[in-house]
Amino acid sequence: MRRFFPLALTLALLVGAAGAFAVTARLKLVPSPIVTPEVTSTFSPICGCPTARAEITFSLREGSRVTVDVIDAEGERVARVADGERHDAGPVRFTWDGREDARNDVAPEGSYRMRVELGRRTIVLHNETEIDVTPPVLSASEVAPTTFSPDGDRRADKVRLAYRVSERATVVAMINGRRTLVGRPRTEGKIEWYGKRDGESMRPGLYAVTLVAFDRAGNRSQPAPTAVVRIRYVELAPRRLRVRPGARFAVRVSTDARSYRWRLGRRQGTASGELLRLRAPRLVGRHTLRVFHNGHEAAVALFVRRG
Repeated sequence: MRRFFPLALTLALLVGAAGAFAVTARLKLVPSPIVTPEVTSTFSPICGCPTARAEITFSLREGSRVTVDVIDAEGERVARVADGERHDAGPVRFTWDGREDARNDVAPEGSYRMRVELGRRTIVLHNETEIDVTPPVLSASEVAPTTFSPDGDRRADKVRLAYRVSERATVVAMINGRRTLVGRPRTEGKIEWYGKRDGESMRPGLYAVTLVAFDRAGNRSQPAPTAVVRIRYVELAPRRLRVRPGARFAVRVSTDARSYRWRLGRRQGTASGELLRLRAPRLVGRHTLRVFHNGHEAAVALFVRRG
């Protein structure tokens, strides 16, 4: 009798474990009623941007009443985004504005999950969403050169805008206050501006350039200090000259080109360097000196007078 009792207890435990294993195995074979769940990974309820809400999507294998709660790391409910809503089989979508039910205020920064109730079954989605309301901090380390000529000759064709960000973020270059270039998400890098906007070359002149960073949640940084850059193709100084017939004169040429073409009346030629030295026409009157480089030109009004 004494030997029989331990043997019976052992057999009972084995039978119970086998039964539990069988139930667990059957549960694993039962497909989840929820398919392809997706949740916005990071969002900012205060950004006033497209990522100001978390989107929750999944598909139902069968129609059911659906309740969706947002829970914190301790499993406590923070907000309810769906309360017993009836949905047919197929895709469903819900959104959370990041506010708590109890206080109607933005929930603290941190990670949250979605708990879905379908009738008597409760499923906690493995996808997490994070509330991030802290903007990135951006510093522009270099804007160079401040004068460039985007004419395609590979000499001072672009401006490099170097930056550093306190977190991985997308940096945008604003030219005269307008969004012009977008960099890749990173903590350090550079944006190169070739003097174009929407595919069109910008006219010569001064342009205000600044950088702004946006993190994954959509929070916007304070803009970096504004730099002023100048697009210059070819410029001449002075713009007006008064000379005697046949006298020699000089015009200062500002360009990064190795050489350039000039034309004065019927005369023309090629020159290089900062000073273009020529002889004035002998005919009294107004003449125009033109300097050309790679599709761009500048001109000087030349007034030839006696005495």
